[in-house]
Amino acid sequence: MFSNTIKKKSRKISRIALFVMPGCLALSTTLISCTSTSDNTNTATDTKADPAATKTITFKTKLLRMGYQSSGDLVRVTGVLEKRLEPLGVKVEWAQFAQGPQLMEAMNVGKIDVGSVGETPPIFAQAAGARIVYLAGRRITATSGKRSAIAVPKGSSIKTLADIKGQKVVFQKGSASHYFIIKALEEVGLKYSDIKVLSMPNIEARGAFIQGTIPVWVTGDPHLALVEKLHGARVLRDATNIGTPGGYYVGTREFASDNPELLRIILEEIDKNGQWAEANRKEVAKLIAPVLKIDLPIQEIISGRANYRLKGITPELMKAQQSVADLFYQEKILPKKIDVKEALLTPKEYAAITPPTLISEK
Repeated sequence: MFSNTIKKKSRKISRIALFVMPGCLALSTTLISCTSTSDNTNTATDTKADPAATKTITFKTKLLRMGYQSSGDLVRVTGVLEKRLEPLGVKVEWAQFAQGPQLMEAMNVGKIDVGSVGETPPIFAQAAGARIVYLAGRRITATSGKRSAIAVPKGSSIKTLADIKGQKVVFQKGSASHYFIIKALEEVGLKYSDIKVLSMPNIEARGAFIQGTIPVWVTGDPHLALVEKLHGARVLRDATNIGTPGGYYVGTREFASDNPELLRIILEEIDKNGQWAEANRKEVAKLIAPVLKIDLPIQEIISGRANYRLKGITPELMKAQQSVADLFYQEKILPKKIDVKEALLTPKEYAAITPPTLISEK
């Protein structure tokens, strides 16, 4: 939160803004006014994507701390949040983490406000007592499941998924891969106890896998695409039809409660960026490839099967998320049963933070 030493005054700034949307460029003059009130609540006039439409919003922060994973983040690369929020007096800071569990740990200790993870990390964070809330889900596409896989090195004697019984299987515990491997094992009549689990972040495991010291690796893009295309890794099973509720944007309860109108703008920009991305995947690859230092043809594969758009939090989605949490408890991986409803906002709060483009998604 921040306060302004100049009270009962407002600053009006006339600016020429360049609005960039898929297929068009438009110049327009925007009028922005910011006011700081005595209760540390800030107000600003937001022109949204349409400079003719203005709305006064209130929020209690001048800093948004976003967490992202080492696999990259298109929202960070495009800078859409900075472009939308800095005129409102809100600075954006980004912090990188190896995977979802590390991101959730940072959120639990108050280092970040908002971040994107798979379906599993919020469950383990909630079990650890983190005061987190689900903000929005990620839409699942027909190609989403191809982004994750159970892989073996080129030349491995392991031919089928059933052959991994008794084998060392590497993945990051508490990540989406954790849920994936349990569900995949069920399909071939194996139990979680039938494999030897070694927890290791993807960024560390990739080198060991390439060297042949990891017999089975549960991973996802960009690591999956890299070992497939450059090192001949074989996929035993990808995550297609695995039945996941998908990933989420999550945040701290305090940030969500204090800044609902700001969160609505954040989610709106993320989804709008995602809509552009899914219509311009080759352009996305050109943006991401140099950031991740990946050859463009491989990044085109990664971007081609990624999902970028959001969906609103619904009872149906949370029912599916509860089934994931229940599975971890049944497998004795979670020490206690959790209720995902305890990590939800009220219907009124979701109405305040959820843009219309997310509400319509089932």
